[in-house]
Amino acid sequence: MTTDGRRRVIDAATRRYLAGDPIDMSALAAELGVGRATLYRHAGNRDALLAAVLAEATERTYRKAIASARGTGAARVLDFVETVMRDVESAPPLRALTAREPMLFIRLALMPGAIEDVSAALTAQVIQVEADAGRLALPLPAATLASAIVRICDVHLYAPLLGGDHAEIDTAVELVGLLLRPSPAG
Repeated sequence: MTTDGRRRVIDAATRRYLAGDPIDMSALAAELGVGRATLYRHAGNRDALLAAVLAEATERTYRKAIASARGTGAARVLDFVETVMRDVESAPPLRALTAREPMLFIRLALMPGAIEDVSAALTAQVIQVEADAGRLALPLPAATLASAIVRICDVHLYAPLLGGDHAEIDTAVELVGLLLRPSPAG
């Protein structure tokens, strides 16, 4: 598998995703002028390709939220978390995907894998920057705290896909705030 070939496949799949279109492996192979076997060699199966596309979209969303986060310490982390959740909730391509294939999305987004790895790593980065600057006392290591925050946000953000009425962003932000609050002894 060549890096260039994989990049071409991911870029083509990303264009389809951003347009709100399904990622059909046969159509993608035809668009790229390759056989299905070549496509699978470069991208893995459809789930792996979609996970790569979503992980890159996740990274773009998180980096944008990092750049725009306001405040310091816990306030900055909470602003970052809320911005990410609101951006994800309102993303038209994601809405199209989750309407079309909610269970596939749940499997990719809520199980350990590329999307969670990106989310947790960038959340840990925001937390660690604030801790290193002395603006946030960490009750747990940044990576552990970030993983917990991502899980809390995911379950509250994707509640409608699991049968809930609406995303519970405010509840998630409140819970994250509790995790970031200094302990009485600290």
